[in-house]
Amino acid sequence: MNKKQTRREFIKVTAAASTAAGIGVTLFPGMTFADQKSGTNWHKSVCRYCGVGCGVMIGEKGGKIVKVKGDAQNTINKGHLCVKAFYLPKAVNAKTRLHHPMIRKNGKLVKASWDEAMKLVATKFNDIRKNHGGNALAFYGSGQAETEETYMANKLFKGCIGTNNVEGNPRLCMASAVGGYLTSLGADEPAGTYEDIEKTELFFLAGSNTAEAHPIVFERIMRHKAMNPNVKIIILDPRKTPTDQVADLHLFPKPGYDLAVFNAMAHILIKEGFADDAFIKNHLFFKDNKKNKHSFEEYKKFLEDYTPEIAEEISGVPAKDIVKAARMFGKAKTAMSMWTMGLNQRKRGVWANNLVHNLHLITGKIGVPGSDSFSLTGQPNACGGVREGGGLCHLLPGHHLVVKEAHREKVAKVWGVPASNIQPKPGKHTIAMFSALNAGEIKGMYIMCTNPAQSLPNAKKYWKGLKEQFIVVAESFFPTMTTEYADVVLPASFWTEKEGVYGCTERRSQYMPQITDPQGEAKWDAFILRDLGKEMGFEREFAKYETAEIMWDEYRGLTKGKDMNLMGASYNRLKKVRGLVWPVPTENHPGTYKRFTDGDPIYDALPAEKKKGRRMYFYGPKAKDGRATVWMRPHDGPGEPTSAEYPFALTTGRILEQWHTMTMTGTSPQLNRSVPHAYVEINPADARSKGITNKDQVIIETRRGEMQFEARVIDRPIPGTIFVPWHWPDKPINVLCSDIFDPGSKEPEYKVAAARIRKV
Repeated sequence: MNKKQTRREFIKVTAAASTAAGIGVTLFPGMTFADQKSGTNWHKSVCRYCGVGCGVMIGEKGGKIVKVKGDAQNTINKGHLCVKAFYLPKAVNAKTRLHHPMIRKNGKLVKASWDEAMKLVATKFNDIRKNHGGNALAFYGSGQAETEETYMANKLFKGCIGTNNVEGNPRLCMASAVGGYLTSLGADEPAGTYEDIEKTELFFLAGSNTAEAHPIVFERIMRHKAMNPNVKIIILDPRKTPTDQVADLHLFPKPGYDLAVFNAMAHILIKEGFADDAFIKNHLFFKDNKKNKHSFEEYKKFLEDYTPEIAEEISGVPAKDIVKAARMFGKAKTAMSMWTMGLNQRKRGVWANNLVHNLHLITGKIGVPGSDSFSLTGQPNACGGVREGGGLCHLLPGHHLVVKEAHREKVAKVWGVPASNIQPKPGKHTIAMFSALNAGEIKGMYIMCTNPAQSLPNAKKYWKGLKEQFIVVAESFFPTMTTEYADVVLPASFWTEKEGVYGCTERRSQYMPQITDPQGEAKWDAFILRDLGKEMGFEREFAKYETAEIMWDEYRGLTKGKDMNLMGASYNRLKKVRGLVWPVPTENHPGTYKRFTDGDPIYDALPAEKKKGRRMYFYGPKAKDGRATVWMRPHDGPGEPTSAEYPFALTTGRILEQWHTMTMTGTSPQLNRSVPHAYVEINPADARSKGITNKDQVIIETRRGEMQFEARVIDRPIPGTIFVPWHWPDKPINVLCSDIFDPGSKEPEYKVAAARIRKV
């Protein structure tokens, strides 16, 4: 790519290359990767980036990964890929790959042998456990880790060490979606799948820059709309984004003030006759914040406090636009809502999720083709490894809970440990965990496949604990902001150097093969954890785990009889297909398109009397009498509202070319040239009031500190809002973000922080 190429041109080229790849056309070498040379072996796998779950074909030649292209047979992306995936070979072969263990000596990390490193970690962890108890240790993982890797961590820490201090970065991104699904539908994860995209008449994209954060989902939306001009798209976001190119209506709420908009839309839907009375009567409960039950009439009365006019006063969204959005939603025969961090990373993220579910429940737009409330996932295995695999402090594998005695006994039996080893009380959630690390209550932490020194909100606050306590980091890349604090760094195999399973947004589990040998002395994370367990004295408990398949089979055995039944998803079968959507209870079951209704094996097996008069039965562990819940959630603003002292709302997010903390995308010169450095977007009106012009250096200040950025004066954020992409380690904007968190999901409010801005 020419160094002078603009980002706009880059995006156009990327889109064209993605489309061309899907139909087998070569645009130019290096983007579509037509196989013009012999000797390249192609392997079916899964993309390493977001939670969409795109299928890829990986080209290997001479033991080295040389190319990546889209898998035309994968139903998710049908051969299309975003630009980040095309450059994955750069990450695999990067000079920043970590090739050997390192131990901190005299303040510096130096090369060490595996034997020395593992003995040191085992000795330190055992000493901490002996002197301070198991709860003085913690594990912090990732939605990027394979299910098998998280499974090994769960067994070591919860089952053997005896602590539920097991968390992962999905707590920072998807926890509010989990809370919303559980409290609204009774069970986690969507009722539908991506198949609904091509069957819907209306998309409601709330708090989601789909075009940049989930490009292949956006490509499917665009393609569907282009072929069906009657399809409408509503966007709710305080910032214009590339997603707007397909919008029919954009609602611009002040950051953190959209709950009133959702309630006002529900008010109009009911008032103007768009409610599905039969579905409401047969399928729903109405509850307030104290979990008291209410009638439909009482719910309507609650909504009288949220007329469009009142919602306009609260949110800043014009009443006429709220009415228009509600009518568009109501008139559409089918509707699909999608959202991500704009709703989740909030003090009331669970409530925001609930209120989106409400729109579908009161109109009956759920459980039928083309209708679903469908959260978009941020990481490739946040669903499979963490939500399903139990990688949070209150969970056990297979949608089991630590608080339930029967669940602890079931899992302990499979693990071959006493049930008493698994504590009945949840461990510390992410913010509480790193706070305890600061306080010295947690004295040792194992960090795998993530970079919390950069990714935590109010990040600088938590560097203290990382510096003072014993920190082990298992990582494929070096250095990172977190390895700067590590006492031991263990080299982990990356993507194509290991096998395992990823579970994506639509409940689909997909197999990834090992294609090449690990680089240098790197080892698979699951084997590192297994061997650490043995070194700590749990030889018997970990002796049998010689292969990934053994781990997967044991894990899927725990899903038998659960809502996420994976008994039909053996390695042998997953190697042949492009994933399976659970529940998939037997080897001949095709997988499930819609949950809670006809075609769902769990629904189909229910007694006839339970299903009588209903087209859906919400059978999840949090549901009662087969009914979903419509929540009467009042308006509640952000935890840190703007003020005269801090008049701007700082919000953060992704851009197309970079991902997370750039340990992977930062290895590509092409991606780095496209967007070479961090910046702050400021509305032109705000820029004029502050005397700021385009490319000026400015200071952003919050209650947690200040940082300098280049200004990008652009009509994207609404007046009073500034936006910074969060990827660059030299400008770690999360240092300025608030660590206020949702009391239900414990997910932090990255999306709203009171700030001020001035020209340097």
